[in-house]
Amino acid sequence: MTDSFYPPLRTLMGPGPSDVSPRVLGALSRPTIGHLDPHFLALMDSIKALLQYAFQTDNALTLPISAPGSAGMEACFVNLVSPGDKVIVCQNGVFGGRMKENVERCGATAVMVEDAWGDAVNTDKVTATFKTHPDATLLAFVHAETSTGVRSDAAALCAIAAEHGALTIVDTVTSLAGIEVCVDAWGADAVYSGTQKCLSCVPGIAPVTFSDRAVERIMQRQHKVQSWFLDMQLVMGYWGGEGKRAYHHTAPINALYALHESLLMLREEGLEAAHARHLRNHRALVAGLEAMGLSMAVPAKHRLPQLNSVIIPEGVDDAVLRNALLSEFDLEIGGGLGALAGKTWRIGLMGFASNPRNVALCLQALEATLAQQGASVLRGKALPAAQAELDTAA
Repeated sequence: MTDSFYPPLRTLMGPGPSDVSPRVLGALSRPTIGHLDPHFLALMDSIKALLQYAFQTDNALTLPISAPGSAGMEACFVNLVSPGDKVIVCQNGVFGGRMKENVERCGATAVMVEDAWGDAVNTDKVTATFKTHPDATLLAFVHAETSTGVRSDAAALCAIAAEHGALTIVDTVTSLAGIEVCVDAWGADAVYSGTQKCLSCVPGIAPVTFSDRAVERIMQRQHKVQSWFLDMQLVMGYWGGEGKRAYHHTAPINALYALHESLLMLREEGLEAAHARHLRNHRALVAGLEAMGLSMAVPAKHRLPQLNSVIIPEGVDDAVLRNALLSEFDLEIGGGLGALAGKTWRIGLMGFASNPRNVALCLQALEATLAQQGASVLRGKALPAAQAELDTAA
């Protein structure tokens, strides 16, 4: 390809990335300055404060890792897990499995607490596992499992870990800014997220936050962190904010402009309002899907409003339908992962993409493409049901 690249204009309603606000895209185009420029250092302080608001924490070590959410996950594990440690890992989807991988690559033992995909983490199982393994030093779990659309009880899980003297590592990649994330109230110790979901920012940055307890463990490590780039003792020198900052790496300047803008937008809307918007549009989408004759894959009490898992009707070809949505409607939704591949769709209503227009577009497009495949759907019912739900919430 020798010409400039101009991507098509899509509506992104999959599991991420989500639609990026024009305001955030505009921030990307501002002039690049140096990563040690006084103006950029001031921006870094502002980003830290805004991330503390988003995470609902006073943690001093709160910062954006210059890499995607997966690097945020790895940063938490490589800094807190040492060879020979025992870590209890909860798995109820794909991303709990990635936590297990991280534990093992750190030379530690992963003790698995497994639940069915589509179920929340069973807190009774976690308690029983701590009793069986009292020497476990960490509990790792996914708050909002992106592969299934399930929410687990973060507050209860953190409380169990604290009761047994263990620290916690929490994945909030899909939950941050979409549902309540209360790091300090939970007593969570290492929490990571991503920018491309409910923050409506471009992919490539991983917000993280570490409690004082976590920082103490990092400072007391007897083994070098296996990743030089993600070693928090080194990164603190750049993001610490006290005195002269030490060069660590060249930060992604313009991407951080974008993150700052997205965090400003979150603060302007307010966390409670953002959560309410995601829930309102979720309820409208579910009402429309069910009126059409489709079923949700997750019980209502555990559903994520920002990531809706839908059972694919019998006889419908998943790949063909999603390709039709993309080619005919410029609409992207996600397929199932792992055990749910070909069985569910994952429909995102994240951040800037969580709005009534997208709800209507998705319902209309699904109805049309399902009818093309000969699926038994009730036509003309979805939009009125969704609108009725929106009217009720107004």
